[in-house]
Amino acid sequence: VIGGQFRWAFWEVFVSPLNQYRRAELLDAWLWEERQPFSGWDFSRLDGWMSADGEPWDYPRRAAELMRGASSALDMETGGGEVLLRLRDALPKKTAATEGYAPNFELASARLRPLGVDVVEYDASRAARLPFADGGFDLVLNRHGEFDAREVARVLRDGGAFLTQQTSGMWAWDLQAAFGARPQTPDVSAAKFVPLLKDAGLTVADAQEWEGRLEFADVGAVVYYLKAVAWEVPGFGVRKHFERLVALQERLEAGDGLSFYAGKFCIEAWKR
Repeated sequence: VIGGQFRWAFWEVFVSPLNQYRRAELLDAWLWEERQPFSGWDFSRLDGWMSADGEPWDYPRRAAELMRGASSALDMETGGGEVLLRLRDALPKKTAATEGYAPNFELASARLRPLGVDVVEYDASRAARLPFADGGFDLVLNRHGEFDAREVARVLRDGGAFLTQQTSGMWAWDLQAAFGARPQTPDVSAAKFVPLLKDAGLTVADAQEWEGRLEFADVGAVVYYLKAVAWEVPGFGVRKHFERLVALQERLEAGDGLSFYAGKFCIEAWKR
């Protein structure tokens, strides 16, 4: 018996890929990742640690092209203002942005108001009506934010354009499954929103969809990502989901990699 206990202890401490000491080290490392700050829509911390295949369109380039022909523009759910900051050289004199998440609203305000952008606090998930007059904008942008097609049509002037890029409702469904979660809005797709935009009176000029893979270099990157996008795995926490994280670590060390489903779509519509 003693010999058997010794062999088990030897395996657990020195041979097992995730022995008690490794598990303790991983727990500390993942808790550290969990504590790292995240603001706006900035994933630069994961450069080199998270990547996705590139979609075939260039949203910022097309947004800049449309903006240069507009006298007024609105960026819905601007996050930390990342899109408008990238387009700062093309901003019309009248440019507005909305954001409903308080920390992001403060960040966007600090970044965008010095550029002359009117930043308005607005939560698309709670208030359907946009806080702007009818026909107030030549261009409405929406990158990864909720929107009501009828409200977009209402605030657009005749001849105005709407450009949106969205993540598929099935984005990272297999990563969610690894934590016992499932997509909350699986129907979010171009097939859903194209008819809604048409019903709102807009003409859809282009609709593209893309599917690819979302890759993580290590489990720590998964931790940071899931804390940043809290809706993917509601209630995610390192201690709460430690064994599921360990399972991903074992998968990584077995050579399977951490690759998950990714999908996006982009729609351009006009108010003729």
